[in-house]
Amino acid sequence: MSENQQVHSGADPLWQRALDLDAADPLAAYRDQFVGAESELSYLDGNSLGRPLKRTVTDISSFIEQGWGGRLIRGWDEEWLDLPQAIGDQLGRAALGAAPGQTIIADSTTVVLYKLIRAALAAVTDPARTEIVLDTENFPTDRYLVEGIAREENLTIRWIQADQASGVTEDQVRAATGPATAVVVLSQIAYRSGHLADLPGITAAIHDAGALVVWDLCHSAGSVEIALDAADVDFAAGCTYKYLNGGPGSPAFAYVNARHLPRLQQPIWGWMGRKDAFEMGPGYEAAPGIRGFLSGTPAIFGMLAMRGTLDLIEEAGMPAIRRKSELLTAYALELFDAWLEPSGAKLSTPRDPARRGSHVTVDHPAFREMTAALWKQDVIPDFRAPHGIRLGLSPLSTSFAELYRGVLAIRGLLADAA
Repeated sequence: MSENQQVHSGADPLWQRALDLDAADPLAAYRDQFVGAESELSYLDGNSLGRPLKRTVTDISSFIEQGWGGRLIRGWDEEWLDLPQAIGDQLGRAALGAAPGQTIIADSTTVVLYKLIRAALAAVTDPARTEIVLDTENFPTDRYLVEGIAREENLTIRWIQADQASGVTEDQVRAATGPATAVVVLSQIAYRSGHLADLPGITAAIHDAGALVVWDLCHSAGSVEIALDAADVDFAAGCTYKYLNGGPGSPAFAYVNARHLPRLQQPIWGWMGRKDAFEMGPGYEAAPGIRGFLSGTPAIFGMLAMRGTLDLIEEAGMPAIRRKSELLTAYALELFDAWLEPSGAKLSTPRDPARRGSHVTVDHPAFREMTAALWKQDVIPDFRAPHGIRLGLSPLSTSFAELYRGVLAIRGLLADAA
């Protein structure tokens, strides 16, 4: 009996397990709200670009016809100027554990991180604090930004040598920080391995050293529970096109703890971040609060899609979303153990569910060439050098059967390559 016949006959216990998990999934109905979810395509790259919601088609069309087309420039005064903070507040409430007035939608992740790191450094008044702490496995943008800023400001980078599979730990952070530390820049979820850092513990360790922290939440916002206020995080940034389904290039978000807002100023002064922006007057005086972290004209189109997902997150609740994420990644590990490890693949993601996010990384020397073949079969993971495939599992849109079909295809190609 072929593998395909096994799947459709229910002869494979792992297939039956996928069906049982889908049947018991309290979030299963949300999948039907996403474009393309009804197809046989196995989309395992939601940690890079999330599926669009079906309502987004209506939301965008309505905006073109009624908002943009109907209200024209009046839309700025009537709604659009307030969207960066209104959507930011909803994001803070739904997914970040942040009270109103601390989160805003603006710019790309790179630009937001640059603003936050520079603002954090400017807030450090002790001239002895000349080091930025960063880990070697952080996302390239974060590393490149810190290298550039350190060169601009004549600062030293202290590197944490992070293990690809285990990620940055609190002990490592305590060992790397001290009287010379100004700012620490870390990702809550490691982009390659999926390792989930101890955000509260590490934040406390950084504060114990008298330093400030900037967290990158790109791979965690919308997939794991986050409590920025409770952990007393200083700054955080993240993109909105992964688990928040904002679409390609949708703008990022910035979080600044309320205790910092009265005394901070971000470095990119633009007209939208000025107090009384439409006064167009001489000199720059920043708008009060989080609005002062805006620079240029908000990307309204890029904000619209994420509103639907934020509504779903508030309806479903982050605890239920996190639970689904843990079940999806646990099932992925079952498939790995049964099918991929015997073919020579290696797991680069922590087995402890409390220490992993919503994607699983598997390594094999054949994966670089194999990824293109998988895409041709409508199985869409993504590849990360040198030889890792990431299975990105979006709790609101990924089914267990979809995951099964995708890993089954990987198993088949590995068998063919043996």
